[in-house]
Formats: sequence, C-alpha cells, structure tokens
Amino acid sequence: MYKHWIFPLLARLDPEMVHDRTLQALALAQRILPGLLHRLAGPLPEQPVSLFGLRFPNPLGLAAGFDKEVRVAAGLAALGFGHIEVGTLTPRPQSGNPRPRIFRLRADAALINRMGFPNKGVGAALPHLRRLAQQPHDFVVGVSLGKQKETPLDGAAADYITVMEQVFPYADYLAVNISSPNTPGLRELQGGRYLTHLLRSLGEANDRLATEHSRSRRPLLVKIAPDLTAAELDEILEIISEQQVDGIIATNTTLSREGLQDTARRETGGLSGAPLRDPSTALIRRIAAQTDGRLPIIGVGGIRSAADIRQKLDAGASLVQLYTALVYEGPRLPGRLLRSLAAGAA
Repeated sequence: MYKHWIFPLLARLDPEMVHDRTLQALALAQRILPGLLHRLAGPLPEQPVSLFGLRFPNPLGLAAGFDKEVRVAAGLAALGFGHIEVGTLTPRPQSGNPRPRIFRLRADAALINRMGFPNKGVGAALPHLRRLAQQPHDFVVGVSLGKQKETPLDGAAADYITVMEQVFPYADYLAVNISSPNTPGLRELQGGRYLTHLLRSLGEANDRLATEHSRSRRPLLVKIAPDLTAAELDEILEIISEQQVDGIIATNTTLSREGLQDTARRETGGLSGAPLRDPSTALIRRIAAQTDGRLPIIGVGGIRSAADIRQKLDAGASLVQLYTALVYEGPRLPGRLLRSLAAGAA
C-alpha cells in the first residue's frame, strides 16, 4: 500500500516537509499508539549481535540524519530497528544550507541531500536523550557528533568534544562524522594532518569523561566517505589503529553521479540509496581484508533488501544501517527485512 499508493502522493510534496510531518506522526504514535507501530513492524525474530560490549537486538540500524534531535528513537525501535544513530549534533544550533536541499531521484531509488547539519544544537537534544536513558529499552542509541560550519578545521576537535561531553552519560556509542560532503572542508578531517589530532583528542576526552562519570568509555566510531582513494583509506586505517578507535562506519553519502538516470542527478550534495550499494560494500570488503577482520564495521549504503544486508555482512560488516530505502519503502520495511534475513539464515 505504501509503495504503490502512499509514496506516490508524498512524492508530489517537498521532501523536507514530508520528513518533518513523518517525525511528528511518529512522535505522536510512540506516545499514544505504540501498539500500532509494533503491528506495522510485525513479528521480529531474535537476531542479537554483541559488539563494543553492547547487545544489539538485531543487526539493522537507522543511519544518522533521520532523527536529529532524538524525538522518535523509541518509535523507530518499535518498527524494528535494533539501533538508532541520532544527530548529527553540533555544539550550537545551526540552520544548515538553504532550501531546497533534499531531492528524490526516483528513477535511481536514491536521494541527494545538501543539508549541512541543520539541528537545534546539542542542548535541545539533551532532554530527549536523558528521558530515553531513564526508560527501560532494549535498543542501542548512538550519537553522531559534528562541528559548526564556521569552525575552522584546526578548531574542530573542540566542537566534537563539546558535543561529546554533553551526550556522554546517555549515548551507547559515539560516531565521529568527518565525511559529510555538505559542510565545506569537513572531509579534509579524514586526512592525516587533522585526523590524528582529532582522534587523539577525542580518545583523551573519552577517558576523562569515563572517570568523571564513573562509567565505561563510550565506543568511538569514525564515519568515512565512500570516495576515498586506496592511499587515503590506508592512511585512515593506520591512524585509527594507532588511536585505538573502536570501529568504523562505511560509508557516508557519495559525490559520484556515475550511472544515474534521474534529471535531479545535477543537484549538488551527497548521494545515497541504491547507487551506493556496491561501492560501499566494496569498501567494507577492503577494510575487512586490510584489518584482518579485527576492526568492527557498520555497513551503510544502498540497503533495500535482505540480500543487500547479507552482502554487507558477508563482506565483513557486523551491523548495517539504512535510511533512503525507508523513504521509498515505508514503515514496514525494517520488520520485513529482518524476517527475510532470518529466513535466509535458517
């Protein structure tokens, strides 16, 4: 029903407006109609994954960007997601890039976005994170950390640490977003000049906060771009190993437009969805091979079917995330994928 009736109607509307209305509907449903969300999800098979000292109820998560201010994490978990990565959060509110900034490429089952980390700042998300942490739940919450657009790269570590300090007591893991193509210069943080300093600073802050809060260190993951050269990836993996980063998220959106058919391919921004499936899987396979499988990987990019999930797991990922497919397939997608994945495993 969603794919053939509801989505064609939504596709006539501005994508960002549809997203905002979706968040409002999910927030209402998780508050007064949680049973409806569970019915939409259907029966969810037990598929636990132990990683980073955490128990994930299943390998499927929702990528950062959907629930920026932690408004609907419980509702998304009710639909079947085993982990939700919220954010990206910055120290202060920022409006992001001018609208329109999200574009559907229906012919390619893809999206292009040039959002630029719009969010109300970490302070606005904290009450939601705190409330969520106080409620019993079995899903995992990761927080994506970002920097202000105007912060120079030499000062980026301070921005990431500011957000980290605020969310530390409530996040199950922390993701360092240095690979969005929509903040000028951000991807330069993937280079050795900046990356070593950034990860060393975050590691020291992680140790300090663990002591201050009498808690364990939070697993620290780095989210990388799919457009890296082999040499750039080698350098990142070497630095990650030296700085004892806990895992890697592969990948963010791509700047490539290879093979696209939709006229919206001319828009600037990061491309997500089906065209990213194979490039991200290839990168996962390279990371797993180069680290002998010792570095945990969360695989992201182009997942739309249980076969896509299995492909990334077989390539070396321990967990996966999706986002764009949810736009095209609707709220029943997570449960359907998990049942198909379990059936295939059986």
